[in-house]
Amino acid sequence: MNEIVITKENFDAEVRNYRGLPILLDFWAGWCGPCMMLAPVVAEIAEEYGDKVRVGKVNVDEQPELAAAFRVESIPMLVVVKDGGIVKQSVGYRSKDNVLDMLGL
Repeated sequence: MNEIVITKENFDAEVRNYRGLPILLDFWAGWCGPCMMLAPVVAEIAEEYGDKVRVGKVNVDEQPELAAAFRVESIPMLVVVKDGGIVKQSVGYRSKDNVLDMLGL
């Protein structure tokens, strides 16, 4: 499964009302160096673990409402959502193993 671009238009269907696999949301921006370092890690997880987790990307510059709703103050910020609720979150670059630990994988 590939990464899903999350917008305010598809947020309810893709995240809030989704029941099933946990969702890893990556809040990022194109000008953010650590975000660019984390992007391949997130893409790898989406590719390798697509049957166990959904991965959503939220560009904070394009989706300020979602960034505000999740109280994003620093990026990259990863949020794990399960059945519409926040389970875990972290700020800053994380190794693949650390992200997998967040997801319980």
